[in-house]
Amino acid sequence: MNKLKTILLILVVLSTTKLTFSQTGFGKAEMINDNWKFILQQTEKEELKDLENRQWKTIELPHDWSVKGQLSPTLASATGYLPGGLGWYRKQLFVPKERENEKVFLYFEGVYNRSEVFVNGKSLGKRPNGYISFMYDATDAISFGAENTITVKVDHSQSADSRWYSGSGIYRNVWVVYANPIHINQWGVYATPEKLKKGWQLNVEVEVNNETATATPLTVTNELFSADGNRPVV
Repeated sequence: MNKLKTILLILVVLSTTKLTFSQTGFGKAEMINDNWKFILQQTEKEELKDLENRQWKTIELPHDWSVKGQLSPTLASATGYLPGGLGWYRKQLFVPKERENEKVFLYFEGVYNRSEVFVNGKSLGKRPNGYISFMYDATDAISFGAENTITVKVDHSQSADSRWYSGSGIYRNVWVVYANPIHINQWGVYATPEKLKKGWQLNVEVEVNNETATATPLTVTNELFSADGNRPVV
């Protein structure tokens, strides 16, 4: 009879520890797709400081501004003959005071394309590729116990850049993730089955981030559940 074996890992985690990686999910994730504001500009000269007095449209994510544009034979077939442009998104996010000892991440499932994310005016980073999810550590930019302004610049002004219709904007879900400073990394669980003489063994590797200043001993317990997710496999 084939048997899957769970593995218990005992780890001493240093602040610089890097193990292997894979798998999604850590901390407490909350979807923040509602009550975003959006404006569309056709120029790349628009800057963050120029946005305060603009007339924003309220939207919900996912969002594609190109699909609502005007069709034109002068535009590229790769865009469906629809315009690109430069779009800006904004959202107010209240972060409770009790989260102050936790890490705060912003996880974007998909933005097309050449995006830059700001929190309270501080740039967290840029992502040119529109076909990959990405995440930023926003902790240092967050004001705890207060409203925080998330701003996303999406530059699809060079719109003839795909072999198929890509759309423009934040086209998938956005999440805020709260996590202990010591946490499993994003996609940080990697499992491979191994055929033995008598049955099977499941090898599991876990990547853990310690974002504190001290080494911390901990135990990582891996459990394998049945396909319906209701019971562990022994």
